Amino acid sequence: MNRHEEVARLENMAYWLGSRFRITGTNVRFGLDAILGLIPGLGDGVLASPSAYLIMAAQRLGASNWLMVRMAANVGIDMILGAVPLVGDIFDVGFKANRRP
Repeated sequence: MNRHEEVARLENMAYWLGSRFRITGTNVRFGLDAILGLIPGLGDGVLASPSAYLIMAAQRLGASNWLMVRMAANVGIDMILGAVPLVGDIFDVGFKANRRP
């Protein structure tokens, strides 16, 4: 797989995690991150794996150390705040950790 195909695959993965679905009649988008986050104690933990994969793939593709730190911080913030019942679920819809640079 060439670099362009790999980046497209990673962007698609981030899209599914953060923006795949839309609330009808609005521009509010959400993804599997928000859906799985509804499962208490399990959702945010399960989503750590694809997020870690995205970070490792970015490193493999030559992302800067600063970008890697920002990506890890975004995922950390998402995991911490996403663990708070109800508030975390609303946060997951808006934050989209895997779609941020």
